[in-house]
Amino acid sequence: MRFAVLGAGAIGAYVGAALARGGADVTLIARGDHLRAMAEHGVRVQSPRGDFEAHPAATSELTAIADADVVVLGVKAYSLPALAPRIGELLRPDAVVVAAQNGIPWWYFQRDGGPLEGRILESVDPGGVVSRAIRPEQVVGCVVYCSTEIAAPGVIRHIEGTRFSIGTPGGQPNDVCGSIAAAFTAGGLKCPADTDVRPQIWLKLIGNAAFNPITTITRATLGGLATSPHAVGFVRTVMEECAAVAGALGIELPVSLDRRLEAGLAVGDHRTSMLQDWEAGKPLETDCMTAAVVEIAGMVDVPVPSVQALHELTKAVEELRDA
Repeated sequence: MRFAVLGAGAIGAYVGAALARGGADVTLIARGDHLRAMAEHGVRVQSPRGDFEAHPAATSELTAIADADVVVLGVKAYSLPALAPRIGELLRPDAVVVAAQNGIPWWYFQRDGGPLEGRILESVDPGGVVSRAIRPEQVVGCVVYCSTEIAAPGVIRHIEGTRFSIGTPGGQPNDVCGSIAAAFTAGGLKCPADTDVRPQIWLKLIGNAAFNPITTITRATLGGLATSPHAVGFVRTVMEECAAVAGALGIELPVSLDRRLEAGLAVGDHRTSMLQDWEAGKPLETDCMTAAVVEIAGMVDVPVPSVQALHELTKAVEELRDA
């Protein structure tokens, strides 16, 4: 099974290195100094579970996905609409796309069997451009429970977590998911194949939609956030609103809000991916998180005033930085 990792940044390079360590045929697609370092020296992973190196192929060419059986999408969600038409052209008919991205994915209402079946989310799939390019039968959803950072070009600092939950939009078990799970497991990762990954999507989202924007606005690490009762209280309010939207969709969360809140704060001295992006001058992943929650809330008639306010404030922080 041949893998291509499109967007081999902090998460993508870690996954690619793990897959290569497990014996998979992997090509990393990246750019800039990070690409040059990986091409010359491989990927070096620093991890509390043990450091390791791997030397998968590395390129800047998107055409590398044309030879892949599995394309792991490590690009940010906001980058996907522009890339999707070309991805669709290059994908082999029998290839699958593992959507390892934050927030609500473009395929969320594909084959869900509910009253919103087939609805397009403009916040993540404007005009349905992604849905037209990547067929539902080619999609494998993925929820990433893993924290990593690029410590230096070609060097990934793995902080915690090795779990990547996968599943198809319709929940049908298939041989492809089994093969993907086996390759991830061989590389030292956990990769359960779920019959329905949507509860896992929401479990992660209710934390990310609160923690990521709030840490970006306050410039605090997750551990630092825990020292402010007001911040923790607002995180809880945002999480409760997100959970209400999930509940209106019939989603039963696998763990309690209290446990999700505790687990997020317990990560400690870690800057969320959104805070890292803000500091690096990169666009922020607000549309797939807070904007998507607000959009779905409108569909199911659930008020989310705190999520809406948080979305506007985070957009303002981004605009003010760029100005």
